[in-house]
Amino acid sequence: MITIGHIYELEVIKAVDFGFYLDAENLGEVLLPLKYAPSDLVVGDIIEVFLYLDAESRPVATNQEPKALVGEFAYLKAIDISSVGAFLDWGLDKDLFVPFAEQHRPMEVGTFYLVHLFIGIDGRITASSKIDKFLDDERPHDFKPQQKVELIIANTTDMGYKAIVNHSHWGLLYKNDVFQRLSFGQYKKGFIKHVRPDGRIDLSLQGGQETRDKHAKIILKYLNAKGGFAPVHDKSDPKLISDLFGMSKGAFKKTIGGLYKQRVISIKKDGIRLLDE
Repeated sequence: MITIGHIYELEVIKAVDFGFYLDAENLGEVLLPLKYAPSDLVVGDIIEVFLYLDAESRPVATNQEPKALVGEFAYLKAIDISSVGAFLDWGLDKDLFVPFAEQHRPMEVGTFYLVHLFIGIDGRITASSKIDKFLDDERPHDFKPQQKVELIIANTTDMGYKAIVNHSHWGLLYKNDVFQRLSFGQYKKGFIKHVRPDGRIDLSLQGGQETRDKHAKIILKYLNAKGGFAPVHDKSDPKLISDLFGMSKGAFKKTIGGLYKQRVISIKKDGIRLLDE
C-alpha cells in the first residue's frame, strides 16, 4: 500500500503541459510537477519520488529528497512562525508544519529541534517535538548484541547519552564508553551492546570487525611512530589507554589480544612491542 510521507519508485503514465502523472496504485494518478521532472523523462519511465499533500490536500510527487520520512526523527531548523505553529526546513520547497500543540516548548526561528514526523488528523505530514510520546520502552523489539544500528543523540544523563535507536526505541551510551564529542541531534552509526532483561538497550559506538580493524590500525600506527614500542599493556590504567588511543580499556585489550594471536606484537610487563617480520 502506497502512503504519503514515503519514497517510492513509480511509473510515468501520462505527460501533460504542467508535468507528469505517475501510477501511485491505491492513491491513483499522482502529479509530478514539471519543475521536479528530469528533462529526459518520458511515459513508461520509472522514477523515484517522495509523496506528500499539496495546498489542496491532493497527493503530489517531488524528486526533492526530504531529511526525514514519516515515522522518523530528524534534527531540523525552524525557519518561520505563524499564528498556527512553526515551520521547519526539511529539504523540500514545502516546509514542515509543527502545530503549537505539538511543540515541547515554543519554537524560535533559527533554532534546531529534534522532531518526529507523523500523519496529522487532517492527513497532512506533521512534526512534533514531543518526542517521548513516540518512543515506547515497553514496545517489543528484536535487537541483538553487536547489531549495527542508526542513532540520533537526543539527551544527556548522569550515566551518559540517551539516543534514539533506528527511529523506534531509546538506548543508552555510557559515558565511560564514549571517546569522542557528541552533540544533541547528531546522527551516528552504533551497535547494540546489551539488551537488558526488561528490554532496555545499552549501546556502543564500537563493535564488530570493522571497529576492531580500525582499533588495530590506530595501535599499529602509534607503534610504528614510536619505534615499535608503547608503554601500555592489558593491565594499564584506562585513562592512559584512552589518552593514547582514544578507546576503552576493554576495546584495547581485545585488539592487542588479536594482534598477539596474529604474532604481530608481543605483550610484556613494560608494554607492547612490534615483532620483527
